[in-house]
Amino acid sequence: MDSTVATPDAGAYPKKILEYMEGFLVSKTLFTACELGVFDVLLAAARPLSAEEISRAVGASLDGAERLLAACSGLQLLEAHRHDGRVSYSNTEQASLYLTRAGPATLYHSIQYSSRTIYLCWHYLTDAVREGRNQYEKAFGVSSTDLFEALYRSDQEMVKFMQLMNSIWNVCGRDVVTAFDLSPFKVICDLGGCSGALAKRCTAAYPECTVTIFDLPKVVQTSREHFVKEADCRISFIEGDFFKDPLQEADLYILARILHDWTDERCLQLLRRVHGACRAGGAVLLVEALLREDGAGPLTAQLYSLNMLVQTEGRERTGAQYSALLTAAGFSQVQYRLTGKIYDAVLGLKEGGT
Repeated sequence: MDSTVATPDAGAYPKKILEYMEGFLVSKTLFTACELGVFDVLLAAARPLSAEEISRAVGASLDGAERLLAACSGLQLLEAHRHDGRVSYSNTEQASLYLTRAGPATLYHSIQYSSRTIYLCWHYLTDAVREGRNQYEKAFGVSSTDLFEALYRSDQEMVKFMQLMNSIWNVCGRDVVTAFDLSPFKVICDLGGCSGALAKRCTAAYPECTVTIFDLPKVVQTSREHFVKEADCRISFIEGDFFKDPLQEADLYILARILHDWTDERCLQLLRRVHGACRAGGAVLLVEALLREDGAGPLTAQLYSLNMLVQTEGRERTGAQYSALLTAAGFSQVQYRLTGKIYDAVLGLKEGGT
């Protein structure tokens, strides 16, 4: 094997490597601007504001605000308006849509969770790779023997996680529930349905269906209090642990971002329980970020798989790997479809229908 290292040409420049090295700077710039409320202030003002006006509104130093705003402009999150030697700023269209707290498609809560929880876990990525396990104990001083006890280690953390899921399905939910025609399935059970955002996408896309969210008691209580209103009459709840408690009979079970949390053994255990409860002719829909069969991408799914190492017991998988799990659990005619977005859909049928 040739162990020599090539000498770079005089004009060589490792652009891609340097961009990757600077990636965390980009993330933290976005996180900080959201946390300070820069985009909210500009949305409320409805006109360009100077760095001085913004710094006062968000409670920041003028020097710090000027640097942050310049970087956000460079990232094309803000528009910089220059006139007579002065600079003022306004939101880009995407910033107003996705980075303000009140927008219907806001990713604000997802960004906050990434900043305050996921980012801290990723500080220990090297340890996670060496040890092959998640890093909640080092990051937060809590045991991860029970994964969701760690994930929901406080009421505040649980609400933050639910807000994360809510924002993701508000943006991506319709794509995954319409990847297949689910209209034949009238009675749907959303296992680990969390805030109910995906259930709402289902009832909007399929007006004849009802959806029952099955989740832990404290999650159900919080969802009822903060996310699912009385007006959502086609959405109901059952409290329980889907690994231990009886599952209600349904035509379709949705497991959205559930299996990627767990080992193959735990996934198979859960899928067998779902198969046993599923009506003949029914189905299970998995919603996950699918890796390509050769493992060569997409990059987002590869990075998410590292995140599963840092935060959970699981991993991202290929469509064939999910198909093998579904088949082993008793499902057949497994199909998977790429949405072109972050999350994809896998459908397995239970034989016995007409």
